[in-house]
Amino acid sequence: MPRAKRGNKRLQKRKRILALAKGFMLTKSKLYRQARESIQRALKFAYVGRKLKKRDFRSLWIIRISAATKAQGLSYSRFMHGLKLSNINLDRKMLAALALNDTATFTELVSTAKNALQKHQEVLEKISSLQVADGTSKKGRYSTLKLNKRQ
Repeated sequence: MPRAKRGNKRLQKRKRILALAKGFMLTKSKLYRQARESIQRALKFAYVGRKLKKRDFRSLWIIRISAATKAQGLSYSRFMHGLKLSNINLDRKMLAALALNDTATFTELVSTAKNALQKHQEVLEKISSLQVADGTSKKGRYSTLKLNKRQ
């Protein structure tokens, strides 16, 4: 069986690696072995960076929403809970854009969340008053009476 020298495929592979290493310093862009190692490292950092980018943007959106809701007199967590109670399914990216660009709409969302939280509080108070009247109130860490006292 004749020996295979790879020929064209080897040249194509090396050209591709060296093309990816274009712009690197010194031998990292000239020599194949150093270029291959630096490309592997760069691609690893690029992969991690794509994940970090998502994390950074999510935290930026949360900071923007929090600042806008605090100006309206409501905390971020209470605002998000109020939106969930009122079945408004907007993601944080959209909420941050509304807080930044369309303050009137964001103010309406905050008032909707406040109303939903108020209704939820009233329901909890009714439940707790019924449990106390029946004498069936649970004495435990997560009873509705203690939840009401925390808020």
